[in-house]
Amino acid sequence: MKVQDILNFKGGKAISIAPTANIAALCKLLRDNKIGATTVSSNGTTIEGVISERDVAYGLVTHGANLHTLPVADLMTRTVITCTPDDRVATVASTMLSRKIRHIPVEAGGKFVGMVSIRDVLSLRVNDLQQETAQLRMFVSEIDRPPQDRE
Repeated sequence: MKVQDILNFKGGKAISIAPTANIAALCKLLRDNKIGATTVSSNGTTIEGVISERDVAYGLVTHGANLHTLPVADLMTRTVITCTPDDRVATVASTMLSRKIRHIPVEAGGKFVGMVSIRDVLSLRVNDLQQETAQLRMFVSEIDRPPQDRE
């Protein structure tokens, strides 16, 4: 299974925000799209950073009531780990677990094409397991039938 399978499953919508946008605009973007993180990009194709709900929560402690006016660039993570659509989902999941990150931007040809979350990885895996279970149940139900006469 590859990252492209996840992008196909979720529709591959690539959402980003400009580094000059303020945190209030970021929070609205996250809420409106029901996402937990987004890439930061001036042009929508190159990745300059990543920002998540957690960054906003941590920023609240540091910046208090003025947080909503700060530019996204002040809170974003600048060192970004990315993957490609051809990467194996198992490899991406391993990277997420070892690096303790929940979102990885997907790049193809140096351009931002989508975001993969740990929820996406788990949903895809659960879906696979449900399909395998259904196939095994069907197989077992066929075994339980008496053999057919071939006279």
